[in-house]
Amino acid sequence: MDKDEYIWKQRNEILHKKVNRQMTEIKDLHKKSETIFDLARRFPNKTYVELEKYRDADRQEEADSIPLTESQKLQKELEPINKGACITAEIKKDRGSQLQNELGRVKKENNDLFLRIAELTEVEESHRKMNGKLQDRLTEVEEDNKKLSEQITDQVDRARKAGL
Repeated sequence: MDKDEYIWKQRNEILHKKVNRQMTEIKDLHKKSETIFDLARRFPNKTYVELEKYRDADRQEEADSIPLTESQKLQKELEPINKGACITAEIKKDRGSQLQNELGRVKKENNDLFLRIAELTEVEESHRKMNGKLQDRLTEVEEDNKKLSEQITDQVDRARKAGL
């Protein structure tokens, strides 16, 4: 049992050394891209804004060190980007004005449709009134027609009785 225990202890030490070595390698890899939390531990007296500036400067330095691809080089020659010009802000501004124009168009269309609905509602109401009047007149005419029909029937019956 002592021999087995000894072997297990050696294996355990070897594994610990290997894990520690790998952790050191991982830390070295991520040293350039430290998180705000890592920076705060390294520089406890700095404010969050200062740490962000430091981190962003590291990121920019890292981005500048990456070589451009051929297509990026060609794009840079075709459309040079002015330093300090914010393309995304311009895109947002253009997109915002497009959305404002679209919103204005939709509001106008909505207003026009609302006015059209009001007109059609007014026409419907006048048709409803006229239809009511016509229905009353039709009822009167039908009643008159029945009375006339009864009168004619009575006159025909009287004429038959009279022998005509």
